[in-house]
Amino acid sequence: MNTKNTRKQNQGRLAMWTLSWTASTALVAFGPKFLWNESTGPTLLALLLNVGIGVGMILANRRLFEGLDELERKIHLEALALTMGLTLIVGIAYSLLDSTNIIPWDAEISFLVIFMGLCYLAALVLNQRRYR
Repeated sequence: MNTKNTRKQNQGRLAMWTLSWTASTALVAFGPKFLWNESTGPTLLALLLNVGIGVGMILANRRLFEGLDELERKIHLEALALTMGLTLIVGIAYSLLDSTNIIPWDAEISFLVIFMGLCYLAALVLNQRRYR
């Protein structure tokens, strides 16, 4: 099997794990209200499922990275490092804005997750242009 097919398979696996994790996250977030009337047992089971699928997603991501060449790994590693640093700095600042009541709303993790995803995407695009 050639490298291009293996890469596509790994990307497909990662996409499926990511979609499954996203769906299980929605189940944990909305299930208690809409499906099982705030019952703790189903919520805990859904959360355990979410964590298990999350571990599968991490392993699928690792498998994808193992199939990348040196340049692609470098591009992703630099994007991950930038994303981690920016998310840490912005996340703490965002939390401090909330705890000092500078912003009139509660700091929600969903905003930070969106910020992290956009940072990673932008860093990947910029690094791909820089190295190709």
